[in-house]
Amino acid sequence: MQEILQEIKKCGVIPVIKLDNADDALPLCRALADGGLFAAEITFRTDAAEESIRRVSTECPEMFVGAGTVLNIETAEKAARAGAKFIVSPGFNPAVVKWCIENDITVVPGVCTPTDIEAGLSLGLTVLKFFPAEAAGGLKMLKAMAAPYTMVSFMPTGGIDDKNLADYLAFKPVIACGGSWMVKDELIKSGNWAEITRLSREAAEIRDRVRGFKMFM
Repeated sequence: MQEILQEIKKCGVIPVIKLDNADDALPLCRALADGGLFAAEITFRTDAAEESIRRVSTECPEMFVGAGTVLNIETAEKAARAGAKFIVSPGFNPAVVKWCIENDITVVPGVCTPTDIEAGLSLGLTVLKFFPAEAAGGLKMLKAMAAPYTMVSFMPTGGIDDKNLADYLAFKPVIACGGSWMVKDELIKSGNWAEITRLSREAAEIRDRVRGFKMFM
């Protein structure tokens, strides 16, 4: 699990993707990679999610693919069978978390209160998703909430874009940020891969500038 979490940290920016058509999965992920983003959280908000994850995990090895919006054990099982390397949920579901731990699958559940953080710690988790980041108080709230929990890292998601990405990444407890501004529905549905690559490159440049490195894979 620690190896996967280190990979998430290395990626720094995790595009959060909703796909209506699995045929878009490969060109989309290749567009992200061309822009310097080598991770994808494909959400189970549509019926295309499982097949999309399967195609990316088998045909796009340069992409570090995970599953998002995992709300129950059944979905977690589908994600794992499809090849997801990590699982993300919007909230803290103890049943899903325990299943992932028992099956040695990296899980990053959503939290937005100290009580949620302590629930994660009680099960041995030290990386949690702060969601919905901006709506829950943004970076100011995250800094206040993280202060007593120096052993915890966060993956803020929700309302993050090119305007506030640098501020979040500069906060040491932030392992990575999730966002969907570079993979908007209209860009995917129109097949505007060039624009997705451009937006991804901008995000990668912000990541590299803040963290002081250039990512090569």
